Amino acid sequence: MNDPKEIPEPTAASGPLAGLRVVEFAGIGPGPHCAMLLADLGADVLRIDRAGGNGWANPIVDRGRAVLTIDIRTDEGRDRCYQACDLADVIIEGFRPGVMERLGLGPDVLLRRNPRLIFGRVTGWGQEGPLARIAGHDINFIALTGALAAMGAPEDRAAIPLNLVGDFGGGSMFLAFGIMAALHERSRSGLGQVVDAAIVDGVNSLMTMFTGLLPAGRISLARADNILGGAAPYYRTYFCSDGREIAVGPIEPQFWAAFLTRLGIDPTDPEASRDRDSWPATARKLEHIFRQRDQSFWCHVFEGSDACVTPVLTAQEATAHPHHEAREGFIVHDALLQAAPTPRFSRTPGQIRCSRSGETELKRWSMNRKAE
Repeated sequence: MNDPKEIPEPTAASGPLAGLRVVEFAGIGPGPHCAMLLADLGADVLRIDRAGGNGWANPIVDRGRAVLTIDIRTDEGRDRCYQACDLADVIIEGFRPGVMERLGLGPDVLLRRNPRLIFGRVTGWGQEGPLARIAGHDINFIALTGALAAMGAPEDRAAIPLNLVGDFGGGSMFLAFGIMAALHERSRSGLGQVVDAAIVDGVNSLMTMFTGLLPAGRISLARADNILGGAAPYYRTYFCSDGREIAVGPIEPQFWAAFLTRLGIDPTDPEASRDRDSWPATARKLEHIFRQRDQSFWCHVFEGSDACVTPVLTAQEATAHPHHEAREGFIVHDALLQAAPTPRFSRTPGQIRCSRSGETELKRWSMNRKAE
């Protein structure tokens, strides 16, 4: 393994969002992740936090911020929030609907004070609807969209995909997308607006790739028949002799032929058929083969081929994979190995900034606003 790249500790913004001022009201999950994405690409992010933090301190997701610790329930704290939001381009908040309004920090108030403000809100259920004010978590949100039902082995419980699909796929990513769209529109109108990013809406949108194929019969979301859910022998994982897994994904016929050839199987062998009726028999044959040798052996067998085979790595192992090393996909910041800013830009690359004083950041915003 090569030594991971140690990055410098910049204080000046670098990236395509340099100069964008973002106020983040501290929360958990998708809000902080969205703020991290913006900060990585150059935005000045000022987090308004409470004493003791949010209970989910995350030195990687929390990177690149300036932090101002105040009690927003007090008049003094509320005034400090007004000061910051009056200078900001964007705010991010992830409280239940109505909380910001009760604090006197709702969009009606803040947009009246700063008409150019983009007010980004991320919740599970959205700002209205029968469930809007009801508690829920990622598992509940993806359950209500049809996504969770499609995941897992037949006759087994649904497979829970961490919080990737709901909080981050349907939440923070759509919030970031919505903020960018609102900023683009503001460049024409000069006006801000509210972005209501509901996780259920985002996951519904993600699911269109699958539900859109249903009418044409190209896919099934039933677990026993879903080619993208692990039912097909050519899109699933197999255990090796050491108990590790190998991921197999040669969906297209030419990749399946390359896969079988590397295994020493004639692509025309009827016992290695892609036909739906042959899936169980073909899977059993492949299970037996992969159980004969360990994961590293199979990695060597398929190296450099179009067979679409990769090892199933732990998060720690992934950081040392040669492909990630070649792309410098992980870098060291604050003595922690962590994912590099993404996506990548040819002229204005993003960069992780060091932490900064919230008071100092707010003064700098004020000075910059006067200069503007």
